[in-house]
Amino acid sequence: MRALAYDDYLALREGAQVLEADVFGDKVLRLVDGNFMKLFRRKRLISSAALFPYAKRFADNALALKKRGVRCPNTLEIYRIAHIARDVVHYEPLPGETLRQLITDPTRDNDQELLKRYGHFVAELHNQGIYFRSLHLGNVVLTPDNELGLIDIADLRMMRAPLRKSMCLRNFQHMRRYKVDHAWLLQEQGSLFFNSYSQHSTHHWAPDTFAKSLARSD
Repeated sequence: MRALAYDDYLALREGAQVLEADVFGDKVLRLVDGNFMKLFRRKRLISSAALFPYAKRFADNALALKKRGVRCPNTLEIYRIAHIARDVVHYEPLPGETLRQLITDPTRDNDQELLKRYGHFVAELHNQGIYFRSLHLGNVVLTPDNELGLIDIADLRMMRAPLRKSMCLRNFQHMRRYKVDHAWLLQEQGSLFFNSYSQHSTHHWAPDTFAKSLARSD
């Protein structure tokens, strides 16, 4: 991780569009050249982020995903800006549109084939031991060459073996956070997504396992 002087940071972000921010400052910037900067604030003095900064996790995860053949952003550099106490990842975005953008586009027909492909994609992630806590439709991109990939990848774990069934089910629970995602996944009682996932999963699944997991109200 390189140290970046505050003046150099200001020069780098000149003319940038702020995509995300909170009361503490900027979080995601789109630079004038089309690349992005994501800023991470260390929330506690003593935390895992002190030893394993989120910016470095992002970069490490990008390398690990590419080795597994999963599309994701391309890291350009990671920085530490001491003046504003931020770690920063500078990266090329993964081109395309998120699944949430696609399914909420009123000019686009409901694409059931896309839902089946998403089921296959999630199964392949789990087969490769990839546990992505932020697995929701806003973080899955359909690229211009019609491939699915991941963005916002700092919060991700890599296992050496396929995920256990319990971890797969826990990951499905993360998909329930957003109503629009949940409704799309449960089309035809979830059979489109679940059957595709089951067909490509390394585990054997009872037919009603997924519907019960996603439909329960707790």
